Amino acid sequence: MPSWVPPRPSGWPTVLSNGVVHNAVELAGSMRQHTRGPTQLDIDLAVSKTETYRAALHELDDWEPFLLGESKLPGPRANLELLHVVADEGRREQFQSWLAMDRKHAATNTPGEFLVACGAVGLGHLAAQGQHHLLEELRRHASDPRWRVREGVAMGLQRLGARDMPKLLKVMRDWSTGNWLERRAVVAALCEPALLGNEAAARAVVEILDQITASLAEAPDRHLEDFRTLRQALAYGWSVAVVATPDTGKLLLEEWLNSADPDIAWMARENLKKNRLKQMDAAWVAGLSRA
Repeated sequence: MPSWVPPRPSGWPTVLSNGVVHNAVELAGSMRQHTRGPTQLDIDLAVSKTETYRAALHELDDWEPFLLGESKLPGPRANLELLHVVADEGRREQFQSWLAMDRKHAATNTPGEFLVACGAVGLGHLAAQGQHHLLEELRRHASDPRWRVREGVAMGLQRLGARDMPKLLKVMRDWSTGNWLERRAVVAALCEPALLGNEAAARAVVEILDQITASLAEAPDRHLEDFRTLRQALAYGWSVAVVATPDTGKLLLEEWLNSADPDIAWMARENLKKNRLKQMDAAWVAGLSRA
């Protein structure tokens, strides 16, 4: 999936603990419009671009003019390669300064919004380095009205998960009882295949999704945009978790398919449309789809 399109976080490039090369591999794949994987040339080009940005930032005292000029905003795709380099190389003071920019100074789909998103991923990077006190600050930005900023929060949290998944799970359990957009950040951060290779972690994620899904039934106003944003995240997130732990995930998703709550039932049906589930167990998906 191309980077910086309307949010479906499971398709965003994976943030892995080994840094630039892995990011570049994923970014190369995201830049292609074909169904096949990235070629070695794609990977080499992405690595080269990433290192070019890194070298450029090392030569600059003031990064902002460069970042604004290279943001690729306005437009459908922002510069995700540069964003990751900024998160790797930036300082806490920079990240917090950018995160303080409101919509008046950094509106949606403008270069200013790119700076704010960089700040969100950057705080996550620092949290992954052990500055866990910054997570509470990052949480406030999970409710930002700008979707790219919210995606930055999720990507920052994934950096923490790549370094310390037990810590991320502990934090996400706390966030999972927050407002609708905080819960949506939990789904976006955790429903990432690269974080779910461990069976215990995958089961923990399914348990958190189950709790969040149950909370939908308590919603007094289903027309709120924040509620619908969470519902949309769950509509793909369950499929990621089920593939990671089929024995547990399939049973729980089946239960939600039979829910009397229309939003929960819709969410469950939407997951059945995801190719990852069909590839995992086509007969199971077909049987549930006919029911």
